[in-house]
Amino acid sequence: MKAIYDLPAPAKLNLFLHITGRREDGYHLLQSVFMLIDWCDTLHVELRRDGQLSREDLTTELPPDDLVLRAARALQAHAAPGQGAHIGVAKHVPAQAGMGGGSSDAATCLLALNRLWQLDLPLSRLAEIGLGLGADVPFFLGGRNAWVEGIGEKIRPVSVPPARFAVVKPPEGIDTRSIFSSPELQRATPVAIISGFAADSEQLEAPHLGDGVYSFGHNDLQPVAQRLCPAVTDAIEWLGAQGLQARMTGSGSSVFAKMPQAPHEAQLAEAPAGWQVRQCSNLAVHPLRGWAT
Repeated sequence: MKAIYDLPAPAKLNLFLHITGRREDGYHLLQSVFMLIDWCDTLHVELRRDGQLSREDLTTELPPDDLVLRAARALQAHAAPGQGAHIGVAKHVPAQAGMGGGSSDAATCLLALNRLWQLDLPLSRLAEIGLGLGADVPFFLGGRNAWVEGIGEKIRPVSVPPARFAVVKPPEGIDTRSIFSSPELQRATPVAIISGFAADSEQLEAPHLGDGVYSFGHNDLQPVAQRLCPAVTDAIEWLGAQGLQARMTGSGSSVFAKMPQAPHEAQLAEAPAGWQVRQCSNLAVHPLRGWAT
């Protein structure tokens, strides 16, 4: 095998995000449901036999040493001498959006190079490597919508009903560190139980926007993010003016809202200049699920 092309790296939405405490080492304890959506980056990997790793930016210019290259280096430690790769990245998922684009790219890179280099590392080992790159990487490797706890390392698959979402990314981004370091951040949300989420998720055919699984909980990061980045509020209000109940995903600045089931009601107004707006479907599984076991 010399190359693998058109590898998807899907984004995620946080259906809710609770901060339940903080460890002595400063890491925050969270609870969330991560849901895969069909807004994807695309990676292409080609074998190099000179032991070098290189990256080609096919759309947006990326930082010189991004998560893709860091993931490749971490996995290369398990490869035979001389095995390298050239990685093309077509970036579509916006950065600083709370959608996990960089972590998803890293996970897809690990899965692809594990196959390209014929390493056959188990999923559990890839997840260990991924956790060293970022807390969200093991989720994307697992390939299922999930209830996530701890600092992001405790992952339990959950089912979510199929639906369409409006996802809005204003031009401004947010530095995650500035949110988590804010003294105004709520860090003591009572611990939720997965059965409560599951009970709401049984309302699969709820006719009203925001019902059931998609209104469970809240996002503790959102109030701080709205103070730091007024565009988050603008995006929420823009969707609200169209009758949609919006919430920020992750640490923002993207927001999302469940769309109506009726196709004729699923039209969005023209967005302000510079905003990225998409109607996305959720995914039951990651397109590369099963590439490692």
